[in-house]
Amino acid sequence: MNTTVQLRYFAGVAEAAGTAEENVEVAAGTTAAGLRDQLAALHGPDFARTLGVSALLSDGVRVGDDAELSTGIRLEVLPPFAGG
Repeated sequence: MNTTVQLRYFAGVAEAAGTAEENVEVAAGTTAAGLRDQLAALHGPDFARTLGVSALLSDGVRVGDDAELSTGIRLEVLPPFAGG
Protein backbone atom coordinates (compact mmCIF):
# COMPACT_ATOMS: atom_id res chain seq x y z
CA MET A 1 0.00 0.00 0.00
CA ASN A 2 1.29 3.47 -0.87
CA THR A 3 1.07 6.75 0.98
CA THR A 4 0.77 10.19 -0.59
CA VAL A 5 3.07 12.84 0.83
CA GLN A 6 2.18 16.46 0.09
CA LEU A 7 5.30 18.60 -0.20
CA ARG A 8 5.60 22.37 -0.13
CA TYR A 9 9.01 23.74 -1.09
CA PHE A 10 10.41 27.13 -0.13
CA ALA A 11 13.18 29.38 -1.49
CA GLY A 12 16.13 27.53 -3.06
CA VAL A 13 14.49 24.13 -2.64
CA ALA A 14 11.53 25.24 -4.77
CA GLU A 15 13.91 26.63 -7.36
CA ALA A 16 15.91 23.39 -7.48
CA ALA A 17 12.72 21.29 -7.73
CA GLY A 18 11.23 23.54 -10.40
CA THR A 19 7.98 23.69 -8.44
CA ALA A 20 6.64 25.06 -5.16
CA GLU A 21 4.43 22.04 -4.43
CA GLU A 22 4.05 18.43 -5.40
CA ASN A 23 2.51 15.17 -4.23
CA VAL A 24 4.72 12.09 -4.10
CA GLU A 25 3.68 8.47 -3.65
CA VAL A 26 5.86 6.48 -1.24
CA ALA A 27 5.61 2.93 0.02
CA ALA A 28 3.94 2.41 3.37
CA GLY A 29 6.53 2.54 6.14
CA THR A 30 8.83 4.94 4.27
CA THR A 31 10.89 7.16 6.56
CA ALA A 32 11.79 10.79 5.99
CA ALA A 33 15.29 9.62 4.97
CA GLY A 34 13.72 7.29 2.40
CA LEU A 35 11.66 10.19 1.08
CA ARG A 36 14.80 12.31 0.76
CA ASP A 37 16.42 9.52 -1.29
CA GLN A 38 13.35 9.18 -3.50
CA LEU A 39 13.18 12.94 -4.10
CA ALA A 40 16.90 13.12 -4.90
CA ALA A 41 16.44 10.42 -7.54
CA LEU A 42 13.40 12.25 -8.93
CA HIS A 43 14.91 15.75 -9.13
CA GLY A 44 18.67 15.16 -9.49
CA PRO A 45 21.91 16.09 -7.72
CA ASP A 46 21.44 19.87 -7.45
CA PHE A 47 18.12 19.34 -5.71
CA ALA A 48 19.64 16.57 -3.54
CA ARG A 49 22.33 18.96 -2.24
CA THR A 50 19.75 21.59 -1.30
CA LEU A 51 17.39 19.02 0.19
CA GLY A 52 20.24 17.54 2.24
CA VAL A 53 20.61 20.73 4.28
CA SER A 54 16.88 21.50 4.47
CA ALA A 55 14.50 20.90 7.36
CA LEU A 56 11.32 18.87 6.94
CA LEU A 57 8.46 20.25 9.01
CA SER A 58 5.00 18.86 9.68
CA ASP A 59 2.60 21.25 11.42
CA GLY A 60 5.60 23.37 12.41
CA VAL A 61 7.47 20.47 14.03
CA ARG A 62 10.74 19.17 12.62
CA VAL A 63 10.51 15.62 11.25
CA GLY A 64 13.59 13.48 11.93
CA ASP A 65 15.06 11.31 9.21
CA ASP A 66 14.09 8.13 11.09
CA ALA A 67 10.41 9.19 11.37
CA GLU A 68 7.96 6.99 9.50
CA LEU A 69 5.68 9.05 7.26
CA SER A 70 1.96 8.79 7.93
CA THR A 71 -0.79 8.70 5.34
CA GLY A 72 -1.69 12.14 4.03
CA ILE A 73 1.20 13.92 5.73
CA ARG A 74 2.03 17.40 4.48
CA LEU A 75 5.65 18.48 4.76
CA GLU A 76 7.17 21.91 4.38
CA VAL A 77 10.74 21.75 3.08
CA LEU A 78 12.79 24.73 4.28
CA PRO A 79 16.41 25.43 3.39
CA PRO A 80 18.60 27.22 5.93
CA PHE A 81 17.97 30.96 6.09
CA ALA A 82 20.62 33.54 6.85
CA GLY A 83 19.94 36.16 9.45
CA GLY A 84 16.92 34.65 11.18
